[in-house]
Amino acid sequence: MRKHRPGAFSVPVRDLIGRPGEMRETQIDATLAAAWGEGLVSIPAGESVHVDVRLESVHEGILVSATARTRSEGECSRCLIEITAPVEVEFQELFAYPGQEADDFEVQDDHVDLETPVRDAIVLSLPFQPVCRPDCPGLDPITGARLADLPDAEPHQNVDPRWAALMEFASEPAQGADDSAPDSQVSQERRKNSHGR
Repeated sequence: MRKHRPGAFSVPVRDLIGRPGEMRETQIDATLAAAWGEGLVSIPAGESVHVDVRLESVHEGILVSATARTRSEGECSRCLIEITAPVEVEFQELFAYPGQEADDFEVQDDHVDLETPVRDAIVLSLPFQPVCRPDCPGLDPITGARLADLPDAEPHQNVDPRWAALMEFASEPAQGADDSAPDSQVSQERRKNSHGR
């Protein structure tokens, strides 16, 4: 039978197997060989991941409760500058004994390998559209300048050419606006005179 080779996230549990009620705490410090995540933000290769682990022996296997901490890198989805942020996630998984009912994870050669649940928990916590700050104004659509660097600037508005002429017309003062009142008064006088005849 081929032995499972323990990895950087593997934890020995020989002392807990078959001893329900026993509990032990440990820590993992691992360096990623490859990046985790494929979106605008990810955990880069070479980044360290720290995991606080609690192992509990239960009848079905080993119950793992863990908190993982690391750091993400990427770019803001609005202004495209580089950003970094701390990442902290918690998870709990049961590693079943071999021969038990089918489960996502199993105890293998007296070890539990936490790499998959740690990676899944971290990657699922990464934002789909990361921002450098909640109110990031993004980029000017015309110049491409980062609006946060120009606090007094207002973004240029893209105007549909079909509406450009109408906007110019709307921005001009109506001709004859000052003469409207006198014209109205003349019309009223004419109506009065016609009724008086």
